[in-house]
Amino acid sequence: MSAGPDDHDRDPPQDPSQSQQQRRASDQSERRHHERKTRHADATPRYLDPGDTVFSLWGRVIMARYRRLAAAATRHIIQRPLHIGVSARIYHPEPGATGLRSKNLQYLEESIAQWVMSRDVLVFMIPTVNTEGLLHPSNIRLRDYAKHLDGLVLQGGADVSPQSYSETATRPEWGGDRARDMYELELLHEFVEAGKPVLGICRGCQLINVAFGGTLYQDIATDMPDSLAHVNDAYDRNRHEVSFPVGSSLARLFKGRSSGLVNSIHHQAVKTLGRDMSVEALSVPDNVVEAIRYRKAPFVMGLQWHPEFHRAGGVELLDCTAILDNFLRVARETRF
Repeated sequence: MSAGPDDHDRDPPQDPSQSQQQRRASDQSERRHHERKTRHADATPRYLDPGDTVFSLWGRVIMARYRRLAAAATRHIIQRPLHIGVSARIYHPEPGATGLRSKNLQYLEESIAQWVMSRDVLVFMIPTVNTEGLLHPSNIRLRDYAKHLDGLVLQGGADVSPQSYSETATRPEWGGDRARDMYELELLHEFVEAGKPVLGICRGCQLINVAFGGTLYQDIATDMPDSLAHVNDAYDRNRHEVSFPVGSSLARLFKGRSSGLVNSIHHQAVKTLGRDMSVEALSVPDNVVEAIRYRKAPFVMGLQWHPEFHRAGGVELLDCTAILDNFLRVARETRF
């Protein structure tokens, strides 16, 4: 008997054990698919704390970003060199002079710039400003320098004019430089108002005292005849001892010593202290004020001697690097 046409198309009977294996494989595949869907739906890595919430997780993410930005900003603050301004000395034209001597000149003494730069900072001389000048008018103010620089050094030079502390010169040669006084007094107040540190050297020390209402001896030899010779032809080789009063910041800075040897190149000196001023050093034995500090600011100090000349004067002179470093540390802390 021949086979019918449908007999060739009919599937052979399946083994029951093979059918069960196929069902188990299908079930396992469905379970794995379900687990994958569940994991993707949760999207929560297994290494996270099960007690974490969205808010706590985002809080930690934000704090991590903040710490990274703060670290980058700190590196920038530490690595960017300080920008220190130095006030200008002013040369006024000589009557009848020609050429360069017929012009107003502004300059700085090399040693003061080199002393400050020895601590790896950038130094900029700050010129006077003349907003109403006919030749080159500008909108720049001295307060712009106080805003963009990190500290101010007032260098030495001509006498402070007695007019600046409401007195008249007792001798014509002690009339001082009123034009420079006006420029530096404004500059000083702008830096103090901006919260930036100020270090005054010699004339700069006297100017700080005058800026806060103090007065000066116009000539030490005349006004204090029993005093030491604070100036003579030896210039920076003239020297004397200074003492640091107990409790002064210089006494704390120079730990273990109460005095030091400094140069003496000044015929004027602090007479009455300005408001909120304290004495930081006195000459020995005549007690002429040799250093002052303004107590209402992070760092405003005046030194009557010239620390920038000390290294050339020998190791016996007071090493004032600690004062410079203290000034620069405050400049870094108050730079923004």
